[in-house]
Amino acid sequence: MSKKTDSEILAKRALQIQRGAARAAVLGVNDGLVSVLCIVLAVAGAGASTGNVLLAAFAGLISGAVSMAAGEWISVKSQVELFEGILGDLRKLFIDDRDLLVSKLEKSMVESGQTPEIAKASAQEMAKDDEKFVNLYAGQVMGFNSEELGSPWVAAGSSFLLFTVGALAPTLPWVFTYFGYTTAVWLSIIFTAIGSLIVGGYIASSSGKSVWYGALRQLGIVILASIVTYGIGYLFGVSVA
Repeated sequence: MSKKTDSEILAKRALQIQRGAARAAVLGVNDGLVSVLCIVLAVAGAGASTGNVLLAAFAGLISGAVSMAAGEWISVKSQVELFEGILGDLRKLFIDDRDLLVSKLEKSMVESGQTPEIAKASAQEMAKDDEKFVNLYAGQVMGFNSEELGSPWVAAGSSFLLFTVGALAPTLPWVFTYFGYTTAVWLSIIFTAIGSLIVGGYIASSSGKSVWYGALRQLGIVILASIVTYGIGYLFGVSVA
């Protein structure tokens, strides 16, 4: 793999993080896996019928997916609006005090490794176009890409879809009733554990850490959640009975 290709991959990863797509993907799948498994095990632990467990699972899937989508839309939309507010104020400041911003851009370019002569010439040239200057200043001095602020709809859609995908792991065993009650409980745990291993390994790999460490850490969370929620459901079922 060429160095150019490596750099392009890194740039895409950084862009996904800024847009919120990576966070939405990880949170969507992981929440779908863990939260719906907890619902399933709590209701199953209380001794509910197969039909009621399935109903609870689907309710958790639908409500969780909608909630995740709405939350991500609001989060990313707010982020975009905040950045747009900064850009608006930056445009006003550029009109009111052009020399100050040009000077700061020159200084930032020099700190990045450019010679003072090249930095001054570049800043002066960019200052001829207000919008180009503002975009360059936002990236060079403030550290964000004004042209890639993220899409609320992409974040919401991916969150909805990925939560649903994650939630199917603990839900599907209850759709096929021929598995039997106890088998469905164990399959919910196993399917969720497999999904969590994949998610944990992916996160660790993307962050340059040990795949096994990330996968086993995620698996540990699932096991702990399974024990706690099933136990609470069981105790609640016993007290009600």
